[in-house]
Parts: sequence; structure tokens; C-alpha cells
Amino acid sequence: MTTPPGWYRDPSAPHMERWWDGTAWTEHRRAPAAAPGQPLPQPPSAGGGAGRARVVALTTAGAVLAAAVVTGAVVLGQDGGAEAETAPTRVSSAAAPANATPSPSLSADDPSVVVDELNGITLPLPDGWVRPKNIAVEDVVMTTDGTYDCPAGVGLCRHGLVISRTGTSTDETSPRALAQQDIPDAADAAYDRDLTGRRPFGGIESHQVVGSGQVAVAGRAGWYVRWRVRTAEGPGGYVQSLAFPSSVGTEAPVIVRFVFDAGKDGPPLADMDRITKGIRVLGDADAGGGVGSSIGPTG
Repeated sequence: MTTPPGWYRDPSAPHMERWWDGTAWTEHRRAPAAAPGQPLPQPPSAGGGAGRARVVALTTAGAVLAAAVVTGAVVLGQDGGAEAETAPTRVSSAAAPANATPSPSLSADDPSVVVDELNGITLPLPDGWVRPKNIAVEDVVMTTDGTYDCPAGVGLCRHGLVISRTGTSTDETSPRALAQQDIPDAADAAYDRDLTGRRPFGGIESHQVVGSGQVAVAGRAGWYVRWRVRTAEGPGGYVQSLAFPSSVGTEAPVIVRFVFDAGKDGPPLADMDRITKGIRVLGDADAGGGVGSSIGPTG
């Protein structure tokens, strides 16, 4: 049986946990964190590969989650220490004591929060926003409810998207530089050509920077850049790139893209700030930030 995505003991660094995406190891690591009375996961072993964000909903519950324990072996070769690995295997673990502190559980039914497990963050789900369904764009964590005929007459569009992804395409670590580098690509992906090469809005005619600056996100120092984009067809929209370091694993940069249609049918721009301010470290309800919030350590 295929082992589901999750955090498991890293076979190459047993003191750390590593993200398994369901088929291969990713490069995301974090320090293990087990609830009182729960055993920590044991070392799995698996082949390497790139992971994608898996979005689930987060809710509090009064029951303790049983820890998942995985087993495996790491074999070091004779040609420089290459790992020979197999997929992790789940085995049952001992139940936590009845008096253990309850820990949060994950549920797809919580209407107020979505979780990006890979990047270790949660995002609030404002009124009018829903979890993604039938979306071709990768790493979307929420959309506005419903679709409409795109202004240029090709395909269906949505009035709003929020995308959370790991910034792995560059060695750059500065949130300011990452946001500035990402915003042109974010605008093109949103309002120029889609994945099939079509132009649902007739293409971008111009853009204007309407906001940028430092911002606290989940207690870390981040940077945002916001553009007003004007298109050949329709009212155009607003695109924002928000970059900040992850608080888990190797602290890889996280980039959250906001795509809001302009006009009366688009979501309120205030939702960009509400979502930014409501981003939290997974498992830490007190770690927040937003425009004007204090900046935490940058690591």
C-alpha cells in the first residue's frame, strides 16, 4: 500500500523529519515535534524527488492523534555514500495516555482555515472564498466561489486565486528580491497567457506598482509587491507576490501569489491584507503578522 504524504524521520539525518510527497522524498526538513505521550516517527527511507503543496483544512479537536511510525533502512554504497532507499511503511503506534494534552486534528470540513503542509503554514479562508476544485493551476490553496466566461471569450475564469508555493527556482533568499522577481511571472500567469497558450483577457496592456514593502508573515520578515494590471479585455486586476522564509525545515522561501479581478465582481482588496495577516505557522495559532505588524527574527 502506498504511504500517504507526511512528515517522517529523515533516513539521512535521524534527528530531523523530512517531507514524503506520496512517491518520493522532498528537500523539506524540520525538527520533530511530538505531543506528550506520543512516540516520534522512526526512520523511513525513500527515493528523492520534488514535492507539491498538499492543502487540507485544519480544525481543533479534543482527541489526541496517534503518531505514525515508519520503518526502513539506509544502505550506504561504496561509491561516495549514495543512499539506497525504499518507500516508507506505516505501522501502528501505541495510543497516547488518556491525560495527554489534545493536539489539533486535520479536517477537510473546517470552513475557516486551509493548510499548506509542505510549507508549514495555515491560511485563513475569508467569506466568499472556497477550497480549490477542478483547478489546472498548480499549488492553488483557495479561490473565489464560482466561475465566469473569460472576457476574451476563451475558457472559464475565476475572480480570485491564492497560490502558495516553494521558491525553489532560484538560490535567492532575500524576500524583497524574491517578491520583485516573482511579480512579473505572477502577472503573466494570471492575466496574459494561460497554460494552453490562450489569452483569456486578451493579454496585458500595462501595469502599475500600487504597493510594496516589508511585512511580517507568521512571525518572519517578508516582502510584498502589488501590481494593478490592465488587460485588453475586461477590467484587469490586481496581482501580489508575497515572499517570506518558511519556519520549518531548511527555511526555504515561501511565495504566496494573490490574483484579484478588478471591478465590482472582484474580491475586496482588503482580503489580501486579511489573508496575509492571518498566515500562521502550522500548529502555532499565535504566530501571525501582517502589514504594519512587528517583524520577527529572520534566522
